[in-house]
Amino acid sequence: MSDSNGKRIAVIGAGPGGYPAAFEAAHLGFDVTLIDTRENPGGVCLYVGCIPSKALLHVAKLVNEAAEAKAWGVDFGEPKIDIDKVRAFKDKVVKKMTGGLGQMSKAHKITFVKGRAAFNDANSVTVTDNDGKTSTVAFDYAIIATGSRPAMPKMFDVGSDRVMDSTGALELPDIPQSLLVVGGGYIGMEMGSVYAALGSKVTVVEMMKQILPGADPDLAEALHKHAKKKFEAILTDTRVTEMSKDKKGIKVKLLGLDINNEERVYDRVIVSVGRIPNSQNLGLENVPGVKVGERGFIEVDAQRRTGADNIYAIGDVAGEPGLAHKATHEGLTAAKAIAGEPVAFDPACIPAVVFTDPEVAWVGLTETECLNRNIPHSVSTFPWAASGRAATLGRSDGLTKLIFSPLGDRLLGMGLVGVGAGDLIAEGALAIEMGATAIDLAHTIHPHPTTSETIMEAADLHLGFSAHYIPRKKR
Repeated sequence: MSDSNGKRIAVIGAGPGGYPAAFEAAHLGFDVTLIDTRENPGGVCLYVGCIPSKALLHVAKLVNEAAEAKAWGVDFGEPKIDIDKVRAFKDKVVKKMTGGLGQMSKAHKITFVKGRAAFNDANSVTVTDNDGKTSTVAFDYAIIATGSRPAMPKMFDVGSDRVMDSTGALELPDIPQSLLVVGGGYIGMEMGSVYAALGSKVTVVEMMKQILPGADPDLAEALHKHAKKKFEAILTDTRVTEMSKDKKGIKVKLLGLDINNEERVYDRVIVSVGRIPNSQNLGLENVPGVKVGERGFIEVDAQRRTGADNIYAIGDVAGEPGLAHKATHEGLTAAKAIAGEPVAFDPACIPAVVFTDPEVAWVGLTETECLNRNIPHSVSTFPWAASGRAATLGRSDGLTKLIFSPLGDRLLGMGLVGVGAGDLIAEGALAIEMGATAIDLAHTIHPHPTTSETIMEAADLHLGFSAHYIPRKKR
């Protein structure tokens, strides 16, 4: 039984961590004030992150599928890109979703305050709006959900609007003829995919040995092979050593295995080299007990409580991974913890998805993690070249990968690359949370023909036999 006692909660930040925390707290009977700099809840994710990028990636997917259809006997001709209408579609999606959250906030009887909050002490914040007017919000509990922002190292900040972070890139200022993406992580590859589909000649530079450094090499390689057909170049083991403005665009020097400080000029550059937690300028020094680590993350316990008993922190500002769905669950945990419920944020796994073409997704332990940490494991893979559904889609370039514990064949991790991998990975997350084994996956009847069958077949292979694939050698 929750115990709110009519107490007041201030939630600072209305992103995918903050607004669910506020809604849950209101549902539990608290008097909730939600504070954010934008007109409606949504945060970075809905305004300049997850949602607008996926809207644009949907457009990119349509363009790519139209081109692929030529091989199936259907030729739509060359697409005509109306950048204003594409931008309007993206903005319409954002407006609809954020407006809907604004209505839900009112339905929950939440007080929404627009402005930037800073702590005065452990029981109040000052909120400053865009006009400089201030107001004070008093509370018994506070949840910090201020998120993160794109990193822009000094060497890339050359004073030109031709150099964009992910937020600027989502504005679609134009379709540059040539585009350099610095960083081959999930944001860089997603934005590169959008601009390549719209007509830009895209070059990706990644300083690590592979794109998507957090993914297993075989999954990243499948994306690399497909993406390099769409991109001008994907340069791994390469970094930018110098960047400056030029009359024709942005001049950069690249250093890599086969590139020795080669000078190139691009119309635009997207810098995608990570994100920084928004823990600055919050007045945290006025709240005894709240600690911020060297990397800027606010330190929290399993209930997302800081060193101050009545102050909680969730989402990107409270530690990695910086994922919207992780922030949401942390927000729900914090609200319930404040209400006195016996909860903790202790997930068995958190899925990650890269919405490129093909999509890449993984959950639980990766093969690389198992090898680096000397965790006993076995790996079973099923290529989508043996999938009937993948064949009907004309996309047999996928791979399903399962990682099992040798003791009891319990599922430790799942990796997928292929069309719709982001939707399929939820089965892996549920299986790991439930402690599923290879037999559980293999004996669960999956619908045919679907790409979800590849999970069942990979489990079949682990147990010794698959009706549709004979591996060349057993791993």
